[in-house]
Amino acid sequence: MRALEVRALSDDLSGLALADRPIPRPGAGEVLVRIEATALGFPDLLMTQGLYQAKPSLPFVPGMESAGVIVELGESHADRGHADWQVGDRVICGGLTGGVAHYGVFPVGAVQRLPDALSFAQGAALRVAYLTAWASLVRLGRAQPGEWLVVQGAAGGVGLAAVDLARELGLRTIAVASQADKLDAVRGLYPIEAGLVGPTGIRRAVLDMTDGRGADLVFDPVGGDVFDEACRYTAFGGRLLVVGFAGGRIPTVAANIPLIKGFSIIGVRAGEYGRRFPDHGREHLAAIHALAEAGRIRPHVQAAVPLSQWREAYAAMRDRRVIGRTVILPHA
Repeated sequence: MRALEVRALSDDLSGLALADRPIPRPGAGEVLVRIEATALGFPDLLMTQGLYQAKPSLPFVPGMESAGVIVELGESHADRGHADWQVGDRVICGGLTGGVAHYGVFPVGAVQRLPDALSFAQGAALRVAYLTAWASLVRLGRAQPGEWLVVQGAAGGVGLAAVDLARELGLRTIAVASQADKLDAVRGLYPIEAGLVGPTGIRRAVLDMTDGRGADLVFDPVGGDVFDEACRYTAFGGRLLVVGFAGGRIPTVAANIPLIKGFSIIGVRAGEYGRRFPDHGREHLAAIHALAEAGRIRPHVQAAVPLSQWREAYAAMRDRRVIGRTVILPHA
């Protein structure tokens, strides 16, 4: 089979190359999946640079989120979950690595049925972004209908998922992006109360729109200057959700600011939260799966490209040219 390998860490993708590998065989408690689509996310890029918190041993096949068809079951043990699956099932699957390839082996615990309402490309783009949005807004942010939400980096993968989910939760959403054309794209996909080009001037605009109160919730996967600005417009009793640092700078804040202004800063690691609290993790998965099955959330895939165009796909993500997600189709 063909797969993309990260052979050396690099800032310019020079350490990546396509390679021929043997098709892996599933063991007990595992399934072999013919991968039809793999969605790229910012952690996939960071791992090629050695900048992500998880650092796989070299060489490795990148790709955390995939969708495809089960083509082989490992040794059948009902207590390992095989009773739930059969060859031909359409599934969402994933792990830390392994997705940018023709085939992948996944533990049955990492496999979920692909909602009928979604294509393979949309299914690959569902799990990580929407789990992050759900854990942020619902579990940790305790969002209530009618509250004001500011989504930083609203045109990115997790930002756009938060905008989509916010509509379902009844929140009033202010989308913030780095460029006006990105805001236009967000507006064309999902309803929002307002769109703002950041990072400067956001505080005054948010306060004006909320009658001086500020935002009840801030979803921030960007960090840097937009986090600094968010500390000035988060409402008393509000929740500032730290999701990531796509802007490049990890910000700091003096402890007297959230004390005096009366807001909470909450770190979000949706995957780790699910590992530490498995029951909650399963609840989160079930919730977004049900919403997707009912057509109430809809992942946006800007481009779906063949495996041969992996470099262009990674470069577009690195250069912040992607609205939502780019997906690689290994067999195209």
